[in-house]
Amino acid sequence: MSRRRQRRSDEPETASDGTPAEVIQVVGRASTIGEVVQVRVRILDGRDKNRVITRNLRGPVREGDIMMLRDTEREARNLRRR
Repeated sequence: MSRRRQRRSDEPETASDGTPAEVIQVVGRASTIGEVVQVRVRILDGRDKNRVITRNLRGPVREGDIMMLRDTEREARNLRRR
């Protein structure tokens, strides 16, 4: 029986802590001042492999970027058009 080791809060995060996902489309800017970018990503590994979900990201991002997601369950709400 394998037990998954719990990461302590003072330990640095590593790339193995998440699930890889590729940015396939930049949808647009979210939030009132636009510091968040809404993107569609394809999960590359794990239980949800090849699933496409919408996520909100902070920082610079472009199509083709690979990111590590902590969880693949949550999905961002669609942006409201003005």
